[in-house]
Amino acid sequence: MRIKAIKADITALEVDAIVNAANTSLLGGGGVDGAIHRVGGLQILEDCRKIIARQGGCKVGEAVITSAGKMPSKYVIHTVGPVWNGGEKNEEEKLANCYINSLKLAVENNCKTVAFPNISTGIYHFPKEKAAKIAVQTVYEFLQEHKTIVEVIFACFDEENLMLTKNELKKLRQ
Repeated sequence: MRIKAIKADITALEVDAIVNAANTSLLGGGGVDGAIHRVGGLQILEDCRKIIARQGGCKVGEAVITSAGKMPSKYVIHTVGPVWNGGEKNEEEKLANCYINSLKLAVENNCKTVAFPNISTGIYHFPKEKAAKIAVQTVYEFLQEHKTIVEVIFACFDEENLMLTKNELKKLRQ
């Protein structure tokens, strides 16, 4: 299978692109976003500022791409996940769009390997089990149509997200 889940620091992975769970400002924040900006250095912030000047940030469910600065990956794909509001504001569709739009950018930029964090499961409070199901299913369906991506890694920060993601991957194999 071309999808796997590991417990890892996404900033240390040697892949073509890592995905950042960004905020709409693209200027860095907490969690994964803060770590990527810290480890990657000022180049990422400079690239984000150019995007902001061109289009004014990034909307929920959309994605943009920058260099990876000092990290071992080539690119950072920044996507803005939805804040969980009880499921009444199309959060599930918006989360799926984060994965789809990130993968589209990966394909457009000839990325063969991509690593995702657990988008929206931290301070945005998306239910982790629901998020894992959406992430795995969306990535799986995308890869059925796009054979250029060789591997997608879910780089889980904690044991709970790792277990939930691995459980969803097992369901695909059944």
